[in-house]
Amino acid sequence: MENTNVIKHRFEVLDIFRGLFASFVFLFHLSPFAEGPLLVNRFVENSDMFVDFFFVLSGFVITYSYQSLSGVGQLRTFLVKRIYRIYPLHFFMLMAFVIMEVAKNLLNPYIKVNNLDNPANTIYTFFTSLFLLNSTPLPGVHDVSWNIPSWSISAEMMAYLVFGVLLVGIHTFHLFTRRNVFYALVTVVSLAGLYLVSNSLQINYSFDFGFLRGILGFFVGALCFNLFSASHATVRNWPVSFFYIAELVSLILIVLAIFYGEILKPWGALFEVLFFLCIYVFSFEKGLISSGLKRITILHNLGKYSYSIYMTHALLISLFNVLFIRVLKFPPSAYTYLFVVNFILIYLVSAWTYKHIEMRFQYRSAKRNPSKARLV
Repeated sequence: MENTNVIKHRFEVLDIFRGLFASFVFLFHLSPFAEGPLLVNRFVENSDMFVDFFFVLSGFVITYSYQSLSGVGQLRTFLVKRIYRIYPLHFFMLMAFVIMEVAKNLLNPYIKVNNLDNPANTIYTFFTSLFLLNSTPLPGVHDVSWNIPSWSISAEMMAYLVFGVLLVGIHTFHLFTRRNVFYALVTVVSLAGLYLVSNSLQINYSFDFGFLRGILGFFVGALCFNLFSASHATVRNWPVSFFYIAELVSLILIVLAIFYGEILKPWGALFEVLFFLCIYVFSFEKGLISSGLKRITILHNLGKYSYSIYMTHALLISLFNVLFIRVLKFPPSAYTYLFVVNFILIYLVSAWTYKHIEMRFQYRSAKRNPSKARLV
């Protein structure tokens, strides 16, 4: 079997992008509460599509670390590690939302509470979230619920399951050299499933068919890594001017695609192609943009805390909105500058959850599986 672990380091620039794009998802969820062109504009309003970047990047890094998965025992270890990595923070935030639901009912006589009885937040949807089924079409579920971003964690977990089972089958039947055929087949089947739903190439589903969106993006990322693995020895020696241009062009295309998102969302599979291109180009970390980004320490921290930023921001936006808009009576236009304060709060809370929840349980997973402790 060929060696696919071509580079033994963290893809720093891709981590930075994960942090930056998680920040834009925060702005996307904040914009309905705000006024003013800084937050209410076409780029922010379509930044939900950055979630697909996370799926593609996840497929890229997981394939880098786990493509040698070849038996039931390794599959079990892989899934346990992924659960330890993503579930503790998901559970913590779900419980935080339950507390918030109770608290807002207790405080309602004193503070104006919008959506006192949120029809999406029910005992039923609590259990669909608890068991990470909240990206699948289930009877009686008509919207995202509880911690809204958590649907994508459900989709991510399902992508892990499909990837792990598929790899065990590929290795069992000695088909590893044809793995890209199977990865491409999964992307086609996922996209076909989404096409049957909308009669278009739209992919921006969440509580209903988000699991297909997650699987699609994940396997696009797996194909991206295998292309990188097969080509990096040659491409890395190309003139540095190529990377300067390629990085700039790939970012311009993504900015334009997000800005014109309302037009392009019916062709949403295009975003998968653009994120594939961006991740491939920046995985080499040889362009001027890569060099500049790597010099900024705060961006490395954004990348490190990106999962916490993504998972905590919905709750902190709600609490911030209650304090400043409903209690202190700030106008929505105040978010023109208040969003900075809100993000600082999210950043500080995310630093805490990263240290005390994410890393605490990831460390336990490594201790339980010492032979796999090096893997992502």
